[in-house]
Amino acid sequence: MSLQTFKYTGTFEFENGRKLKGLQIGYHTYGTLNKNADNVIWVCHALTANSDVFDWWKGLFGDNDHFNPDEHLVVCANIIGSPYGSDNPLTINPITGQPYYLAFPEFTTRDLARAHQLLADYLEISAIEILIGGSLGGQQAMEWSISEPERIKNLILIATNARHSPWGIAFNESQRLAITADRTFYAGAPDGGAKGLKAARSIALLSYRGYKTYDITQQEDDSALLSDFKASSYQNYQGQKLVNRFNAYSYWYLTKAMDSHNVGRGRGSVEKALSLIKARTLVIGIKTDVLFPIEEQQHLFRHIPKSAFAELDSFYGHDGFLIETELLTKIITSFFKTDVKGKIIELQKIA
Repeated sequence: MSLQTFKYTGTFEFENGRKLKGLQIGYHTYGTLNKNADNVIWVCHALTANSDVFDWWKGLFGDNDHFNPDEHLVVCANIIGSPYGSDNPLTINPITGQPYYLAFPEFTTRDLARAHQLLADYLEISAIEILIGGSLGGQQAMEWSISEPERIKNLILIATNARHSPWGIAFNESQRLAITADRTFYAGAPDGGAKGLKAARSIALLSYRGYKTYDITQQEDDSALLSDFKASSYQNYQGQKLVNRFNAYSYWYLTKAMDSHNVGRGRGSVEKALSLIKARTLVIGIKTDVLFPIEEQQHLFRHIPKSAFAELDSFYGHDGFLIETELLTKIITSFFKTDVKGKIIELQKIA
């Protein structure tokens, strides 16, 4: 399925009061809606991903995977600010005739969820059987489930949190410092800040993986080596890889959106906000996750009314939610065999 585009013709008002006349959202769909209209799987993607979930979440989503187009209607929307089909800082500003760059409105995870709602209305999807997201995607899914609790039947939150932590914000600010240290970021060019983005991605990788991952995958065989280490090459390669497919402005805005995440804002408290979720909820934490420590998922588990919790012990740290698809499939299958109505059940205790 190729990229599709939804163009909202109304005025989109952001949480901070800024407005855009019209909003473009890129999205992918796979499969068809069944007669009972109860087979919709909606995926919220993470920071630098796109709406082609069959490409980046293989093993969980695909023609022969757990979520497949024969059984489900799978929908994934590109988020605001991302350069893969939705309005973002490189979109042309109709007033100036030039890209927005840093004049693009700052947005929050709540704004991202509202854009999903607009697309769902356009697609005439009144009920979502499963809403799933990891990391920033999980933050969006949480916001949506709180703002429209009747629309979401089942919710799967992976490696995410109810409020972005000072630790996570510090990582993001360090990346933005790297971007803004590149003076070309302010030059008004689509490739502005490219060197800074490369450095930012290198910083981010340290939070996505962990000591043990690097110790095994980047270990040197030559004990006499004095320079040109595998770990150095890896950081450079991964940094450039992102530069080749993304832009510094989108990255800057999206990390700010992650920082903004706080479901308790304007709702009394985080705990009160989480209590509004009516969906049967599966919370999955990754034991080795440095960026979103498992305590954050345990907090979600304790405060979402109809929830179950599973712990995933992955060698890959935070990135485990994208890689450990076989384990995720087993956990999700167990969840749907479990009655969590009015109960709190820890899946790892189920035989």
